[in-house]
Amino acid sequence: MTPAARLAAAIEALSELFAGYQPADAVVSAYLRHRRYIGAKDRAAITSVVYATVRRRARLDWWLHRAAFDRRAARAQVLASLVLADGLDAAAVDTLFSEAPYAPPPLDAEERRLIGVLDGQPLAHPEMPPDVAVECPGWAYVELAALFGPGVDGELAALLDEASLDLRVNTLRYDREQTGAMLAERGIACEPTPISPVGLRVSGRQPLSRDPLYRGGAIEIQDEGSQIVALLADAQPGQQVADFCAGAGGKSLAMAAAMGGKGRVVACDVQQRRLARAKDRLRRAGVDNVEPRLLSSERDRWVSRQKGKFDRVLIDAPCSGTGVWRRNPDARWREVDLPDLLETQGRLLASASRLVKPGGRLIYATCSLLPSENERRIEAFLSGAAGFRPLDVSGVWATAVGTELPASAVDGPYLRLTPARHGTDGFFAAVLERAGDDHG
Repeated sequence: MTPAARLAAAIEALSELFAGYQPADAVVSAYLRHRRYIGAKDRAAITSVVYATVRRRARLDWWLHRAAFDRRAARAQVLASLVLADGLDAAAVDTLFSEAPYAPPPLDAEERRLIGVLDGQPLAHPEMPPDVAVECPGWAYVELAALFGPGVDGELAALLDEASLDLRVNTLRYDREQTGAMLAERGIACEPTPISPVGLRVSGRQPLSRDPLYRGGAIEIQDEGSQIVALLADAQPGQQVADFCAGAGGKSLAMAAAMGGKGRVVACDVQQRRLARAKDRLRRAGVDNVEPRLLSSERDRWVSRQKGKFDRVLIDAPCSGTGVWRRNPDARWREVDLPDLLETQGRLLASASRLVKPGGRLIYATCSLLPSENERRIEAFLSGAAGFRPLDVSGVWATAVGTELPASAVDGPYLRLTPARHGTDGFFAAVLERAGDDHG
């Protein structure tokens, strides 16, 4: 494909994204799947334009408004991005928008006026509101600014970067050194993750889904921060463990490996399709001590029957996803019903906590950076939950993770990881211990 044809395809994919409610990865994947004739390099180039545009969306819209350009469609966004971010002048843009086969249609007079206004301007303008400059919705910026103070813009700027490609090594198959060596033999360069003892960070983008190690379950694609959350459960061989919001089972797999395949992990979720994906991953990884369980809701009768039977209960709670905006840049502009999420998180804590046996632990985690979903959510739970107390993350880390704990990741008794400070997705985790013999 010519550069112009790639650009036309990217505009078409972006138009589909802006017109619907599906995540960007799903839209781009479906777009390319229905166009098998597009080659690998062209696919990569198209995807790059789509994601780059999405990461600049607020700043591009600000410029389009400033230029009094009323058409805010995908074509306008891409056009503005080419001038402001890529530094193309009118002549260079003209070569892309032409009457050539498969190119975007030629520029009209209004679009040429827009280029004249934008030419030579920086993408980030000093007059932009601070939330626009860092591509953050206003509702989230207020809370994040209160959390990070003067460092908020640096934290949010890091969420505009591309996320690293991290792997979790399935230690039931190979250790990290062996796995890294086998990947290197096939030309896949990687290095140990700096925080997780079972992670590898891959250089560049690699087609890992076709690699024998992936197909054989020896590696899983999982952000280093997510690996840490699973390790903080400190699941031990022979224990009974519940992954209460298991999704596709990534953390269930990680905990099963930490247990050496001994004991029992119950992977719970309310969506059958997620558990179906988990079953596929379990088979691939050779894990047979994880039991998928479909729940009707967080208060399913199964929960009542299992009161006080689990050594570890992990709640990877549904949340705003502010910590994973690097991976899902379009998610920041989706509507978020924060009060509803907070209510759901409260219900999950109240119900799942009943599963914890005396002396057992409840681990609450989110991929959010918002205190309202994290420490304030835990404080609200503790105010009405007799018998639970927070454990200091430093003490848990020493036995459960074993690597050096970054001081910047400790926030009171809790863990907070951020892209700017730790190179991971944004994660929060609290480890609570149940005392006494009251099962609630």
